[in-house]
Amino acid sequence: MAAAPGKLRWGILGVAKINDRLLPAFAKASNAELRAIASRSLDRARVAAAAAGIPVAHGSYEALLDDPTVDAVYNPLPNTLHGEWTRKAAERGKHVLCEKPLCATAAEARQVVDFCRTRGVKLMEGFMWPHHPRTAKLRRFLDEGGIGEVRHVTGAFTFPFRPLVPSNIRLQPELAGGSLLDVGCYPVFGIRWAFGAEPVRALATARRQHGVDLELSGIVEFADGRAGTFDCGFTAPLRQWLEITGTEGVVLVCDMWLPGQQAAFTVEREGRPPEKVVVEGEHQIVHMIEDFGRAVLRGEAIQPPPDEAVRTLRVLDALAESVRRGRPVDVVGG
Repeated sequence: MAAAPGKLRWGILGVAKINDRLLPAFAKASNAELRAIASRSLDRARVAAAAAGIPVAHGSYEALLDDPTVDAVYNPLPNTLHGEWTRKAAERGKHVLCEKPLCATAAEARQVVDFCRTRGVKLMEGFMWPHHPRTAKLRRFLDEGGIGEVRHVTGAFTFPFRPLVPSNIRLQPELAGGSLLDVGCYPVFGIRWAFGAEPVRALATARRQHGVDLELSGIVEFADGRAGTFDCGFTAPLRQWLEITGTEGVVLVCDMWLPGQQAAFTVEREGRPPEKVVVEGEHQIVHMIEDFGRAVLRGEAIQPPPDEAVRTLRVLDALAESVRRGRPVDVVGG
């Protein structure tokens, strides 16, 4: 079946829980046509397809990748399967939007990014916050010197994950579980984004259980002496903020990673009342899907480019190694 004019035909690999948030966004995205969904169980795929009004259900991931009516796939599989199934999709000429983190390590991510380029397919890591219009507004504000020179960035992403049972993929070391890769990747990416620079050294401490980090706190240092700090975890209340301190003021974003209908950031400067900048009525998942679709349909570059995933993972690798060694670790390639 030919695609409707101006629409990218999509398939989803798996019936993961994140689909609860993705499916409504696909329905709203102006340039997306969700054609198929796959599961290792055909019955589960059929149930998911019927519930969401998806035309085609496949009983294997391979069958979806071989479907000629699918142009692009969303890959929400466990972390250790991201690279494998992204490569398999690229081999069949499918463009890929892959759930974060792109891979479990920077080395594998580099291979996957290069492989997709060689195959001529588009690849995007599934961070949603870079696609929210508030993020673009905040970027312009920082670049125009709204708080002077950025000197320190701190952030957090925690949520109470219950029950902490080892059967959950987030707590399985063989599937690259743990809070650093699951939610710590957000503030680490955010710190890099706010500074517009790459850390050269990392230090982290963690509380571990079931072979993974349940909680982790980290410091990333830059070559010029500036630093970013963050924490992440599965045991604290929901916290999802980013604070950017400059020489002339501070920006606080209370819901940086998962904004609601009213997305805002607050600017505080000495001797002046706080200023609140609000962006209303935007849906960052819809924007992510539409941004990816435009890049594919128009032959444009992916933004943010997939190389950003490699750079973030270099820092995540160093933080994880710091926990193992109990000392600061250089960021390789940072």
